[in-house]
Amino acid sequence: MTSNTTSEDLKTMASCLNKLSMDGYNENFQVTDKGLSSFGKNTFYKPEDIRIVNFFRFEGASDPADNSILYAIETNDGRKGTLTDAYGPYADLETEKFIKKVEDIGKKTTKRNG
Repeated sequence: MTSNTTSEDLKTMASCLNKLSMDGYNENFQVTDKGLSSFGKNTFYKPEDIRIVNFFRFEGASDPADNSILYAIETNDGRKGTLTDAYGPYADLETEKFIKKVEDIGKKTTKRNG
C-alpha cells in the first residue's frame, strides 16, 4: 500500500480492491487442485512460488457468513493480484490449506534469515 493510504480508506473490500488495483494488483487469483491460478490463464503456482504481501479481514455487521478475507499476492514471476475467501467457518477448505502452506513457508524463511 502506498503511504498516503489511511485506514479509513480501507474499511470495505471494494475500497481495498480499488486501492490494490491502483497499486498494480490486477490479477484475480483462485486456488485450484493444481495450485494458485489467475482467472482465465493456464499458469499454476505452488505455495513456494508466491508471497502474501498483505491481507485484510472484513466482518459482516451481524452475519458470520459475511466475514471475508482479501490477500494481496505477488508471484515469483512478477504477477501481482488478489485472492478472496470467506473467513472462519465458511472458508473454502482448499484455499485455507493453500494459504496455510504459504504462511508456513514464510515462517521457515523468516527463521532462516532472522
